[in-house]
Amino acid sequence: MGTHVIKMPDIGEGIAEVELSQWHVKVGDLVVEDQVLADVMTDKAMVDIPSPVHGKVIALGGQPGEVMAVGSILISIEVEGAGNFKESAAPATAAPAPLAASKVEAVVESKPAAAPRSAAVCQGPMVAREANERPLASPAVRKHALDLGIQLRLVRGSGPAGRVLHDDLEAYLAQGQSNASAPASAAYAQRNDEEQIQVIGMRRKIAQRMQDATQRAAHFSYVEEIDVTAIEELRAHLNEKHGASRGKLTLLPFLVRALVVALRDFPQINARYDDEAQVITRLGAVHVGVATQSDIGLMVPVVRHAEARSLWDSAAEISRLASAARNGKASRDELSGSTITLTSLGALGGIVSTPVLNLPEVAIVGVNKIVERPMVVKGQVVIRKMMNLSSSFDHRVVDGMDAALFIQAIRGLLEQPATLFVE
Repeated sequence: MGTHVIKMPDIGEGIAEVELSQWHVKVGDLVVEDQVLADVMTDKAMVDIPSPVHGKVIALGGQPGEVMAVGSILISIEVEGAGNFKESAAPATAAPAPLAASKVEAVVESKPAAAPRSAAVCQGPMVAREANERPLASPAVRKHALDLGIQLRLVRGSGPAGRVLHDDLEAYLAQGQSNASAPASAAYAQRNDEEQIQVIGMRRKIAQRMQDATQRAAHFSYVEEIDVTAIEELRAHLNEKHGASRGKLTLLPFLVRALVVALRDFPQINARYDDEAQVITRLGAVHVGVATQSDIGLMVPVVRHAEARSLWDSAAEISRLASAARNGKASRDELSGSTITLTSLGALGGIVSTPVLNLPEVAIVGVNKIVERPMVVKGQVVIRKMMNLSSSFDHRVVDGMDAALFIQAIRGLLEQPATLFVE
């Protein structure tokens, strides 16, 4: 038997260090080739690190939240044969070279492999854990379990390293194992429990970026009310006529189109500001970042060259990118390079919001929910579908009047949807 040492690979783009976000294995686990061992976080994306060998995990090189240098020892695996690690060499200096380039290139798009052949197969949705044992699960799954009244430690996880997924909660409920049958008085019992959550991985990156944005940019927000009755009627008509063959349209592709058209008259808003170099770069290409919530936090995949896309092309790309982001499979390129960001909470959009800029961009357009309200139109009270745009701008670059005129231009395009397509 020998030892195969895996170093933190060079992920590219001149990155010298990454944050170890999560382990998918522990000491003693049997792993197979291409099984995902760990997630690491760069400045732009979460990256999977797969195993190049079969074997048994004998040592982990760091803890979640630890920043590790490229080339440092990530994990040691006991393998058949001699391995690649010589006992006489110092682990910190004499470990072999990082993973081959071909392996690294495959990392971003790799999928978790099946469980090791010798691993036990899950026999049901319930599992017994110690009272203080914290099962692996995303924040979204934990909240879902809390809302359902499920004790997460009782749910068997089907994800990598026993990670509890949303489907596992549904399976648990289907078996009738939830706390729903507990006495009603339990809902009023005193609670003194506390939970400490380490801010690491994507959550740490989000926190750093939001703090950086609010400290560096001179934010100001502008809210405009929009009558979306006509655009919603057009959307419904197009979906009825072409939905089966071209796919269903949401409101987002129309908003992307409105951004593209409005930015023609406001090039100073489709820009990036390098505040260290004191340089504003205005771009002809409109690369729209679409803020997307995922289990690991907020991500902003980018619809590139929105100015050259049709409604259905934009819709398909938004759907594809959102799925990749939610599954944690969006590549670094797909998560970078935006020139303006569109953020929406859909039906949960509220009435007004104050979105935070996605630096180095100078504008972000926030979409609030659509509500039916009585409005006065030509002296008559009628029911209209109304929606607010709550948008933020960097006052160092964008003047208040320009911001207001820009949003009002978007309002005009959406209220008269034919103008979206008049060249």
